[in-house]
Amino acid sequence: MALPHGFVAVNSIHDLRQQVRQELEAPAPQRQFGTGWISGVLGLMLGLAGLLLVITLRAPGTFSTPEVQRLHATGWFRLVIHGILLAAFALSAISLALRRRRLLGTIGVASTLLAALIGGSDAQQLVPDPTPIFFGLDFFVLRLIFTGFLFIPLERFFPRNGEQAVFREEWREDLFYYLVSSMLVQMLTFLTFIPAKTILVFAPLTDLRAWVGALPFVVQFVTIMFLTDLVQYWLHRAFHRVPWLWRFHAVHHSARSMDWMAGARMHFLEVIVLRCTTVIPMYVLGFSASAMNAYIFLVFVYSTFIHANVGWRFPFLERLFVTPRFHHWHHGIEREAIDVNFAIHFPILDRLFGTHHMPADKWPTGYGIEGHPVPHGYLEQFKYPFRREEKK
Repeated sequence: MALPHGFVAVNSIHDLRQQVRQELEAPAPQRQFGTGWISGVLGLMLGLAGLLLVITLRAPGTFSTPEVQRLHATGWFRLVIHGILLAAFALSAISLALRRRRLLGTIGVASTLLAALIGGSDAQQLVPDPTPIFFGLDFFVLRLIFTGFLFIPLERFFPRNGEQAVFREEWREDLFYYLVSSMLVQMLTFLTFIPAKTILVFAPLTDLRAWVGALPFVVQFVTIMFLTDLVQYWLHRAFHRVPWLWRFHAVHHSARSMDWMAGARMHFLEVIVLRCTTVIPMYVLGFSASAMNAYIFLVFVYSTFIHANVGWRFPFLERLFVTPRFHHWHHGIEREAIDVNFAIHFPILDRLFGTHHMPADKWPTGYGIEGHPVPHGYLEQFKYPFRREEKK
C-alpha cells in the first residue's frame, strides 16, 4: 500500500535515525522560515523532552534527581510539563501542515500522545524505588532545555560563524556527552567531594571555616571564583603540558566547531579529576552552601557561553573577564593558539604567568588539533587516551 504524500517508509531503527538526522541536518533552503523545519525541530525536541519528564514522574526513584523529585508535588512543575506537551503538539501539527517531509512532525505528535497515554503531567509514581541509585534523566532534559533555549537564539542572531548550522558536524557526539554527564550526576557528585572530605578528616579547620562561612555573600562568591580559577589554571595548564594528561584533554580540543554544545565534550576521567580538584578550595575552606550553589550555576552557564558561537566583542570587559573570543583562541587550530589562555574567569592569571594571547580584532581561523588525531564517536574518544601512540 502506498504511503500518504510526505511520509517515508522506515524499515529499522537505524533507518529511522538516519532519516531523522537527514531532516535535522537539512540544507539551508529547507530550513528557512515557513518550511516547517523550525516548528518541526521544536515540536520534536519538546515532545521528546515532555515524554522523558513524564517517565521521570512514573519512575522518580530511578530517573529523577532528589532536587527535581521534590518539585514533583508542586503544581507549577506539572504545569510546565503540561505546557511543554501542548507546545510540542501544536508545533508538530504546524510542521505537518507546512513541511513536505512529515517525519519531524510525526515523531513530535507521537511523543506527545505517548506521554499523554502514560499519564501526562498528572502521572504518578508507578515503579517503586528499588535502590538509592538514580540516573539524572530529568536533569539532562531540564539542562538541555535551559541551555538550548538560552544560547541557540544568541548564536542565530549574533553568530561568530553565520554559516554554522545548529546541527553542525559532530553535534550528536556532543549531545551524548550532555547525556552521560547528566545521567551519571550522582556518581560524579559523589566522586567530586571525596578528596575535599578526606582533607577535612585530617584537618577540620573549624575556626577558619566558620570565619569564611560568615563573610558577606558577594565576598564569598568572588573569592570562590578567584580560588577556583587559580586552581583550574594550573590544572588546565598541566593537562596541556604533561603528555599523558594531554591525551585526555585532547578529547575536549578535538571539537572542530565552537558552540554551546562544544563545552560538554570532555573525557569522563578528566571531568572527575577537574571537579575533584577545583571543588577543594570552596568546600574545604567552608564557604556557605548558597555561595557554592550560586557559583556552580554560574560556571555552568559561563563555560557554555565562552564556547558559544557568538561574535560579541567586549573591548573593556575582555581585560577583566574571560570572553568567547578569549576562549576561542584557546581552541584555535593556529600554532599561535597552542598552550595559551588557560584561565576560565580572569585573564589576569594568563597575563601573570605568561600565557595570555589576544590579538586585536582577530579570531581563530579554525578549531581542533592539527591533523585531527582524535577519532569520532563517544566510545572511540573514551578509549583514545589509553591507546598506544603509533611510532613515527
